[in-house]
Order: sequence, then structure tokens, then C-alpha cells
Amino acid sequence: MKAIGIGILSALFFAVTFVLNRSMELDGGSWLWSASLRYFFMVLFLILIVGLRGGLPGMKREMAAAPGPFFIWSFVAFVLFYGPLTFSAGYSPGWLVAGTWQMTIVAGILLAPFFTFQAKSETGELRTIRHRIPTASLVISSVILVGVVLIQIPHASSVSTKTILLGTLPLVIAAFAYPLGNRKMMNLLGGSLDMFQRVLAMTLMTIPIWVVMAIYATATVGLPSTSQVVQSLIVAVSSGVIATSLFFMATDMVQHDQGKLAAVEATQSVELIFAMLGEMLLLSLPLPGVLSLVGVLIIIGGMSLHSYQTSLVAK
Repeated sequence: MKAIGIGILSALFFAVTFVLNRSMELDGGSWLWSASLRYFFMVLFLILIVGLRGGLPGMKREMAAAPGPFFIWSFVAFVLFYGPLTFSAGYSPGWLVAGTWQMTIVAGILLAPFFTFQAKSETGELRTIRHRIPTASLVISSVILVGVVLIQIPHASSVSTKTILLGTLPLVIAAFAYPLGNRKMMNLLGGSLDMFQRVLAMTLMTIPIWVVMAIYATATVGLPSTSQVVQSLIVAVSSGVIATSLFFMATDMVQHDQGKLAAVEATQSVELIFAMLGEMLLLSLPLPGVLSLVGVLIIIGGMSLHSYQTSLVAK
């Protein structure tokens, strides 16, 4: 239950991403700057946090121990996640980006067979066993996904084919990349780094990619506006530092239980609710209709089922 509560709190801070990324796009800002600036600012804050906690030497050792896998899974978890997320903001309103992103709920569950664990057989021999897809968690997450679909139905008539292709397909990549990269990094590190060390190390590994994106953005669209820099700073602190660290803390707490891990990952569905409220307040999004409100209730009900199931397993 504690891990789920932390996951919901992280969803609140993650929602800032969807609202401000859309705001920056409406102001004419490039998605290239929205993506790269976030990680540039994250590095500054995280180095300060990890440095004050005395965690830099240990982080450097882990990065040097397996630089190849470290870079690959950092690239998957951060670049293939946030690049498509910011790109889609240019073609879809925040509610649609946040809604489509909820595919990550089911994506995380479907990735279970790609991971293994060691267990002793009856003869005492160590065997490698592949995780199974937790059926109960998959069913509950699918219920949440139904709620997400209901929220989007009233807006579907206003979405063009171009928006669907450019605003949705990149999010499919992001939805699978984030849980895959996160879980692979947990396996790689085995709890040797705390959440702040892990986020900083993964950010540092991907900085060369963000630098290339920033150089390309400068050459094609020029420097970012003051407004985009300020909003990117807010996203970096709220979503990049606070939300990511909270989410990693929650997943670390339940990383050895696929059902509980799925429940924590499902808390990200609440981002849609927070994003809708944020757009209503800041971007004058119309009040959701009855069908959308039904979808919200289904999402809340699905989260309650996940919490109940997790508590039963814990007993």
C-alpha cells in the first residue's frame, strides 16, 4: 500500500509534464528543446543532491562496471521515453498524450516474460525461471485502460488522422520503453544505488544524446524562448527529479513481485486525471462530459482493486 501511495504522488508531479509540454508547443517551442532542457536542468539538481549525500563515488563505480548495458537501458528508459512524449505534444492535446501514455500500464505487465529469476529446484540445483504475466493484475489494468478510453471518446471526433499517427504511435514506443528500461536497470544494479544515484547516473549516460538534440535544435529552430526555458526548468524539477525519484523508489520497493510491481506502475493512470485538471486550470480545457467522468471513476475503481489485490498478496 505504501508503494502505491508513493506511485500516486509521483503521478501528480509527472502530470506537470503533459500540461507544460503542451503549453510550450502552443507557444511555438520546439519539442527538441523541451526534451533536452529537462535533462540539462535535471543534471544540475541531481549532482547537488547526490553530492551532498556522498553518493557520487559509488555511482561512478557502478557506471564504470558495466558502461555498455548502463547506456543501453538508460537510453531506452529516458530517450525512447521522453523524446516521443515531447514529440507527441506537438500533435495532440495534453489529455490525449496523457491518455495514450496509459498503455504503459498494460505494457509493463506484458514485459514480465522478458525477465527471469533464480530459484532452487527440489534437488537443490539453481534454475533460471521466467516470470509469468500476472493474470489478475492484467485484468485490473485492462479495466483501468477501459476508463482511459472512455475519457478520450468525447474528444475523438476532433482528432485528425495525422494527429492519431504522429501523436499516438510515438507514445506506443514510449509506453513500452519506460517500464522496460526501468526494470532492466533494476536488474542490472540489484539495489546497489539509491533512487537519486540511479536517476543521475542514467541522466549522465544520456547527456550526449540530449546535447546532439540541442545542437540540432539550435541549427534548425534557433535558441529556446525565456518562457520555454522557465517551463522546462519546472518540468525538470517536478517531473524529472521529484516524480522520477518517487516512482523509482516505489518500484524498487516491490521489484521482486510482478503483481505488486504492476500495481505500482498502474498508479501512473492517475496522471490523466491530474493532467485534465491542470489543463482546465491553466489552458482553459472545457469541463469533461459525463462519459469522461465515468472513465475517471473507472480508473479510480481500478486503482482501488489494485490496492486491494496487493494487500491480499501481502497477507
